[in-house]
Amino acid sequence: MDGDRDPEQLRGNWALLMTQLRQDPRVSQLLSTRPGQYLLSHPALAPTLLLFAAFAVLPVALFLAFAVVTFIISATGFVFFQGLLLFVGGMSLLCTLVGVAFFSVVVSLIFNVFYFVLSSILSHPRLTKHKLQEEEGGRSKLLEDQ
Repeated sequence: MDGDRDPEQLRGNWALLMTQLRQDPRVSQLLSTRPGQYLLSHPALAPTLLLFAAFAVLPVALFLAFAVVTFIISATGFVFFQGLLLFVGGMSLLCTLVGVAFFSVVVSLIFNVFYFVLSSILSHPRLTKHKLQEEEGGRSKLLEDQ
């Protein structure tokens, strides 16, 4: 008899639990909606949907966590990659500007040397245009005399 009593007691406890569950305002609000009415009319579908929802939560949550972590890592990696590109670009610009500065200094020195050499050559009194003409005239006289 004790074995007969246990299933009856379980059935009573189950009925009491279901009654309390249906009296909950949130559950009654859900059951008053159109999908809730459909689930009440198809009782075999309700546990199937409940199990599907319970088992689908973990994979969906894992996928969303994976997507968020991937996005964060990608954004962080992009920032580091962008920083690396800016560093490489800055170093290239620095090397180019140093090369341009060195080239400018060398060309400026060459032009200054030419300027000072030419100005010192032209400033000698014996190499002025007047003196050159006299010397050429004197040479031509010397050549005629010979």
